[in-house]
Amino acid sequence: MVMDKSLKIGDQIEVEIGPIANGGHFISRHNGQVVFVRHAITGEKAIVKITSVSSKLAHGDAVEILSESTDRIKPICNYAIPGGCGGCDFQHINMSAQQKFKLEVIRDQFMRIARMEVDPEMVSVEPKNGLGWRTRFNFAISENGKAGLYAPKTKKVVEIDRCAIAVKEINESSLFNEEWGGTDRVRVSVSSSNQVNISRGKMTVSGPKKIRELVDKNVYDISPQSFWQSHKEAPKILSDLAISFMKLKQGDVVCDLYGGVGLFTMPVADKVGSKGHVHMIELSNHAIRDASKIFKKYKNVTIHKGLVDKKLSQLNNIDAILLDPPRTGAGKSTIDKIVSKSPKRIVYISCDPASLARDSRFLENSGYSLDKINVIDLFPMTHHVESVVRFVPKKKS
Repeated sequence: MVMDKSLKIGDQIEVEIGPIANGGHFISRHNGQVVFVRHAITGEKAIVKITSVSSKLAHGDAVEILSESTDRIKPICNYAIPGGCGGCDFQHINMSAQQKFKLEVIRDQFMRIARMEVDPEMVSVEPKNGLGWRTRFNFAISENGKAGLYAPKTKKVVEIDRCAIAVKEINESSLFNEEWGGTDRVRVSVSSSNQVNISRGKMTVSGPKKIRELVDKNVYDISPQSFWQSHKEAPKILSDLAISFMKLKQGDVVCDLYGGVGLFTMPVADKVGSKGHVHMIELSNHAIRDASKIFKKYKNVTIHKGLVDKKLSQLNNIDAILLDPPRTGAGKSTIDKIVSKSPKRIVYISCDPASLARDSRFLENSGYSLDKINVIDLFPMTHHVESVVRFVPKKKS
C-alpha cells in the first residue's frame, strides 16, 4: 500500500468512497489529494489503482471492494470492468440508485454553479432494466481491425463482440465479426422503422443511404451523419415533454434553436397551425439538407442555416423559444439574445448538468425564473442524463 503523499500512475491506495461527481466518478481523498474513482459507490471502502495524475487531482479505478454498498450489483457486461470499455459508468449500480445519483448530480451542479436549489422530477424510460436501448454508435477500430469502444480517458480501443445497452439489431449484425481496414470510425444507426445503416465517413457500407424515423404520425427521412437521439424512446418522450412545457396555441411564433433535422419543429408546427410559424436554426450541413427536404411542403416553417446568435438577432415577435444545444450549452451570448426577444416561455433541453446550471444562472440574472425541471433517464448505465427545463418571465413586484 502506498504511503507517500505524491501519487503515481499504477499506485494502489485504500480509500473511503465519498459523494458522486459529475462525469461518472465518485470522490475520495488520499493524504489531502482528491481522487476521482470509477467502479465504486458512495460509502464503500476500496482499493483504488491510480490511472492518471495531475497537480491537483488523480483518477483511479476501484479494483477491490473491501466494504460493499447495498446498491452494488454484478455488471451484466464482461467489458464493464476496470481497464475495460468506457461506454458504461454504472453497470455495477442498481437502477434505482443510478437515478438517485443522477438527481444528486443535478442538485449539486445547480447549487455549486448556479447557486440555485432545484427539486427535479425523475422520469423513467422503458426498458426499465436499462439494457437494449441505444440505437446509435460510433465505433472505433482497433489495431486488429475490430470494432470497439475506448477505455476511459484514453485512445485505447477495447474490442467487443456485443454491447449490453445496444438494441438487438446491432448485436445481431455482423459488425463485430468484420475486419475493418483503416482507422476511420464505423457509424451504426438503427431506425425506429427497423432499418440498419452502417457507414464510414460520408460513405454507406450497408443499408439504405437515408433511414426513416417515425415519431407518432411524423416521418423523418435522415442521413446517418445527422444527429438523432440515441435512446429508442427519446424522440417521442422529449417531443411530448417539450410540447407540454411550451403550452403553445394556434398562431404562436416559435424559435427552435439547434434544431437538427427538425425533431421538435414538426410537432411544434402542427401545434401553432397555419397562422403560426416556426423558425428553425441549425448549423450542420447534413441536418440542414435533411430538414430542407422534410419541411419542403410546410408553409409555416422557415429553416435558417447558421449560428444561433446571428440568426436569432434577425427575428422578432417571438412567443416561445425551444433550445437543445450541444453538451457545451448555449452560453451567455446566446442567452442574452434569447432574453432580448422577451419570449413568454423558454424550454431548454440539456444533456449536461454543468452547462445547464450555468445557463440557468444567466437566465435567472436576466429576468427569467426556472418554473419546472424534469430529468429523463435516457442514458441508463452511463452517467449521462437529459433534462427538460422551463423558464418564464419573473413577475414584476
